[in-house]
Amino acid sequence: MRAAVAHRGPDEGSTDSFGRCVLGHQRLRVIDLETGYQPVANETGDVVCVFNGEAYNFAELRTELAAHEIRGTGDTPVLPHAYEENGPGFVQRLDGMFALALWDAGRERLVLARDRLGKKPLVWTRLPDGTLAFASELKALLRLPDVRRDVDVDAVDRYLALQYVPGDATGIAGIHRLPPGHVLIAEGESLRIERYWTPAPAALSPRRDEEWLELVRDSVRDAVRARLVADVPLGALLSGGIDSSIVVALMAQHATGPVRTFTVGFGDARYDERDYARAVVERYGTSHEELEIDAAVPETVERLADAFDEPLGDEAAFPTFLICEQARRHVTVALTGDGGDEAFAGYERYAAYRFAAPLPPSVAGVGARALGAMRAARTEPRSQLFRARRFLDIATAPRADRYARLMEVFPRGLRTRLWADGRAAPIELRPRARGTRGLQLLDLETYLRGDLLPKADIASMAHSLELRSPFLDHRVVELGLALPDSLKTRGLTGKVALRRAFADALPRDVGRRGKTGFGVPLDRWFREELRELARDVLPGDRGWFRPAEVRRLLDEHDSGHADHGHRLWCLLMLELWARRHVEAPALAAA
Repeated sequence: MRAAVAHRGPDEGSTDSFGRCVLGHQRLRVIDLETGYQPVANETGDVVCVFNGEAYNFAELRTELAAHEIRGTGDTPVLPHAYEENGPGFVQRLDGMFALALWDAGRERLVLARDRLGKKPLVWTRLPDGTLAFASELKALLRLPDVRRDVDVDAVDRYLALQYVPGDATGIAGIHRLPPGHVLIAEGESLRIERYWTPAPAALSPRRDEEWLELVRDSVRDAVRARLVADVPLGALLSGGIDSSIVVALMAQHATGPVRTFTVGFGDARYDERDYARAVVERYGTSHEELEIDAAVPETVERLADAFDEPLGDEAAFPTFLICEQARRHVTVALTGDGGDEAFAGYERYAAYRFAAPLPPSVAGVGARALGAMRAARTEPRSQLFRARRFLDIATAPRADRYARLMEVFPRGLRTRLWADGRAAPIELRPRARGTRGLQLLDLETYLRGDLLPKADIASMAHSLELRSPFLDHRVVELGLALPDSLKTRGLTGKVALRRAFADALPRDVGRRGKTGFGVPLDRWFREELRELARDVLPGDRGWFRPAEVRRLLDEHDSGHADHGHRLWCLLMLELWARRHVEAPALAAA
C-alpha cells in the first residue's frame, strides 16, 4: 500500500504495528526536515498519529499544550497531545489542509479526519473479514487482495453527467471517500462518521463597502502569509487569472528574494494566457518559468490515467499535471489561486443562472433552436454564439433543474442513448439558499469537493509537489459567503470584492479579465493528436455503452458538425481508468 502512494512522500517511509492497528506513512519533507518521522506518539506511547498535509497553526497549538512533552518541532508531533486534551474534537482546532489517522490504544479507537474543505484526500473500505482499511489514494486500497474491483455503475452515470463522481463514492463499489469536514470514529465493531464543520457565512453585521473590502484584504493577506512557512523551496502556479495573480502579489510583499512562478501555455492562442501572466511577472519581478504544451499529447494522457485512480473528466487536469511536473524541478511547495471562484463568486454561470430565471422555457427553446442552426454556435465553445446557445439551452429546462443543466456534460437524454441498458438517473443540483450564496454553497459541496480539489491534489502529488490554496482558508471562505451580493457579481462580472480590494496590486488588464477557465484545445486534439487513441480505445469492451452512439459522437466531432470534445474526453478518461482499475467486465455483472 505504501509503495502505491510513494509519490506522495518519496523522502521517507515507515510501517508500524500497534496491536490491532497498523499505520503506514510516506513523507514529503516540508517542515522539520530532520526530526519529522511518523507515526508520532504522546508521552506514554498509547496515542499515535500519521498526518498528510499542513497544520498552519501548529506553533500556537504547541504553546497551548506547553504542559505536554512534545517531541520534534513540526506540526504532526502536536496532534496526539491535542487529542489527549480534546478527544476526537481536536480536529476543530486544526487550521490547514490535512488527512490524518490517529490510534488510541487504550480505547482501541481509530480516528480518521479530513480538513474542512477537503484539500487532502482520504478513502476507506471494509474488508470481508471486518477489517477497516484506509489510504490517501484509492490505488493503495486496491493493493489489498481482498478488495474487489467492481464498478459502481451509478457513480459512473453521475460521472458522465458532471465529469466527476460527486459525494462519497469513488467509482469502485464499496470504497468510500471520507467527506470533507468530517471525522470517522471506529471503536470495536462500531463505526460512525460525524461532521465537525459546515460551510456557512461568517457572522458579521452589515457594513459599508470599504469596510468589507478591508476585511477581504486582511483575510486573504493573512491566509497567504500563513502558507509561506516551509523549510524547502517555495513558489506559485501563475495562470494569469485574478486569483493566482493576487497570491503572487501578496507573496512578493513577504519574500526576501524573487518569487518563483510557473505558467503553462498553448500554441493555440484561444487557450493561451501567458501574456497576462507575463504582466504579473514584470510587475513583481518574479523568477519565471513557462511551459508550452505542443507535443506528446497521447503519451501525457496515458500518464494522466496512471495518476488518477478515480474517474475524472476535467480536462484542466492535463495542463495542471504538466505545470506541477515543471514546478517540482525547482520547488517542493507551490501556492495556487484555487478556490477564489467559490469563495468570491467568480463563475459566469452564476450570472447565467440569474438571467435565465425569468425566461419562459418555451421562449428559450425557440432561440436555442435558431442558434443551433448556426455552425459557430455548435462548434466553437469559446465563441459568444456558442455561449448564447448554451445559455438558452439551460433556460429551456424547468427552473428547479437549471443549475444541473448548467453543469451537465452528458444531459440525461444523451446518457439514456449512450448506456447499453438505457439507464440514466436525474441529477439534482439545487441551491438550498437564495441568491449567489446558495450557488457558492452548492459548488463548495459538489464541484470543488468532487472535481477541483481531487484534480489539484492528484496532479501535484503525482510529482511530489505540495500545493497550498490561500483562498481555501476556511475563514476566507466564510467571509466570501458573508459578502453582500453587490460585492460578488455585477452584470456578467464576478469577484467584485476581490477586484476592488486588490485593484492596486493587479496589472490593469489582469484586473479587468473575465473568467476563462483552464481550457485545452480538445476540439483540435480529437481531430488530430487524440484521434487515433480515441478510435482505438472507445467505446471499450465492457458492454457499458452502445457502440453506435459512441461512433456517432466521434464522427460528428471529426466532421466538424459538432464539438463533442469535452464528452469524448470524459469517455476516454473513463475507459482508461476502467482498464487500469475495474475487474467486472460487463454492465450486467456490475
